[in-house]
Amino acid sequence: MPYAKWMGFTHLELLPVNEHPFDGSWGYQPTGLYAPTRRFGTRDDFRYFINAAHAAGLNVILDWVPGHFPADDFALASFDGISLYEHSDPREGYHQDWNTLIYNYGRREVSNYLVGNALYWIERFGIDALRVDAVASMIYRDYSRKAGEWIPNEYGGRENLEAIEFLRNTNRILGKQTPGAVTMAEESTDFAGVTRPPAGGGLGFWFKWNLGWMHDTLDYMKLDPVHRRYHHDKMTFGMLYNYTENFVLPLSHDEVGARQKIDSRPHAGRCLAEVRQPARLLRLAVRLPGEKAAVYGQ
Repeated sequence: MPYAKWMGFTHLELLPVNEHPFDGSWGYQPTGLYAPTRRFGTRDDFRYFINAAHAAGLNVILDWVPGHFPADDFALASFDGISLYEHSDPREGYHQDWNTLIYNYGRREVSNYLVGNALYWIERFGIDALRVDAVASMIYRDYSRKAGEWIPNEYGGRENLEAIEFLRNTNRILGKQTPGAVTMAEESTDFAGVTRPPAGGGLGFWFKWNLGWMHDTLDYMKLDPVHRRYHHDKMTFGMLYNYTENFVLPLSHDEVGARQKIDSRPHAGRCLAEVRQPARLLRLAVRLPGEKAAVYGQ
C-alpha cells in the first residue's frame, strides 16, 4: 500500500470479494453477497485490510454485482422451491451469456435485499465506493438476446424499468444514509443520464466507465504504427461525447488480454518505439479529461 501511494494512486479497486463457487469468475458470479469469501481470510481480516488502506491514505472501491447470480442449487436459485429471487420466465430471468439468473427487481423484497447489501459493505467494512458491474445487462431486457428471446416492458419498450428504478433507488438511499460514498457504473451503451441525478431522470451514479474510449484506444494501439495514420478517428471520437457524463477512463481487468497484445511481442528485434508503447498509452490516458483507472501491473 505505501508503494501504491508513492506511485500517486488515490484509490484501490477490488474485484468482488463476496463468496463465489467458481474461481474463474473472479467473484463476478456471487452466491453469498453478504459473505466475504474465505479465500482471503475472515471478515475481520478484510476490515483490517480496509483500515490499512485508509491509514496509507488510499480509499477503497469495491466491485459490486447486483445484476445476476449463479444457478447453483445451494444458493439463491429456486430458493424455496420456486423462483423467489429470479424471474420464473427464462426470457426475463436467465442470462444467456453467463449461464446465470437475473434478479427480479420488481419484487420489493429482492430490491431491498440488494440495497441492503450495498449499505452493508459501506457501513460494516468502510468501503468508500462501489463500482456496479454490467449495468447494461440490467437496464435492457433485450441485452444479448435475439427477437423472441425477451419480453418487452409494459410500454412495449426494451428498457428494464424495474432495474432502472432499483439503480435510482440504490443511489438515492446511499446518498442519504452514507453521504460521500461514491458509486460508478460499468455501462457499455449510450444510455442517457447515467451520472445525472435521479430527480433529473438519471440513474444517479457519480461516474460512468468510458468503455468506448477504452476499446477504441486499445484497438488503435494494437495497430502497426505504419497504419495508424488511417485510424486517428479512434483517438478523437471519444471527445465528441466526453462531456455528456462524468467519465472514468479505465484500462481494466477485462482488457488485460488486449493489453498483453500491445506489449508482449517477441523481445528479439523489438525496436525502441515498440517497447515504449505501454508508457505512451498511459501518458495519453493521464492527459485526457476524466478520472483514471489502471489494472494492477500497468
